[in-house]
Amino acid sequence: MFKPLHNYVLLERIEEENKTAGGIIIPDNAKEKPVHGRVIAVGEGNIENGQKIPMSVKPGDNVLFAKWASSANEVKIDGKDYVLIKESDILGIL
Repeated sequence: MFKPLHNYVLLERIEEENKTAGGIIIPDNAKEKPVHGRVIAVGEGNIENGQKIPMSVKPGDNVLFAKWASSANEVKIDGKDYVLIKESDILGIL
């Protein structure tokens, strides 16, 4: 399995409903990429001023992350699509 380094987090995107509240079906090409994800793996944390800063998220957490995160990288591992992102681009735990 993949183990992120430092303050990186491996996420699996959580697909959102393809229907609006009014029942209108949204086609795949009009959908935005989801900003919700499930944490798959986390690094050990950053080191600042000689001290390790522990990670705030853990595997299994559902999180909301920045839509235009500068650190987000799309990766494919064992045929599955994931997002590799810095912990600082995670907005909160759901």
